Amino acid sequence: MDHALRLAALLQQEGPMRVTDAAERLGVAASTAHRLLTMLVYRDFAEQGPDRRYGPGKVLRPAEPSGAPVALLREMSGGPMRALVERTGESANLVVLAGTEARFILTAESDQILRVGDRTGVSLPAHLTSGGRAVLAALDPEDVAARYGDPSEVDAGRLLGELALVRDRGFAINDQLTETGLTAIGVAIRDRAGVPLAGLSIALPTARFDRDRLPGWVGALSAAAQRIETALAVSASREGTAPHAP
Repeated sequence: MDHALRLAALLQQEGPMRVTDAAERLGVAASTAHRLLTMLVYRDFAEQGPDRRYGPGKVLRPAEPSGAPVALLREMSGGPMRALVERTGESANLVVLAGTEARFILTAESDQILRVGDRTGVSLPAHLTSGGRAVLAALDPEDVAARYGDPSEVDAGRLLGELALVRDRGFAINDQLTETGLTAIGVAIRDRAGVPLAGLSIALPTARFDRDRLPGWVGALSAAAQRIETALAVSASREGTAPHAP
């Protein structure tokens, strides 16, 4: 059941994929992935296109789309994120913005006994997550205000003030806003034009959070983000295109 739910979330958040893609993402055999996809098609959670790839079915389509190049981001971020985990000892996450949600598309998990686990496939309010806040802070304030037009959900004026502080500092912190006992620090990943594509964060048990270590963590995050941005720029140069912004 867990595999089926994760696969449905991946189809909704990342779009069409082949059986082999699904098997790789879930860490299962191709035959298992095919069986799961067949059941999702039967229940309208997925549908197969003419190119034999599987995409989200009508049950999943109402979700807000993300304009970020998810597959490319995941491909270019794996190495830098693993290095980030080795340097900090904490789990690293990559998120993209979809409307007002932060969608976790990749996790590099720490090997510490007490750690933050894999968040891949999870969606959380962007203004509460560190990676989501970092991306929002890098957007035009008018864009942010348009996303949060309903004052009953989020106080846009207050949020814009908080995001201005994030811009000044160059990083965002989620201090138990999404989960008790969890603290995260995030920075934005941008394309060559400076447009934010994703948020990169490290997440750790609040018991291990130490403000004296904050400069080192931010430095490690910034270095990893720069490595990803460089890889994206090289890939875009080879393809002759720029990654699409959120």
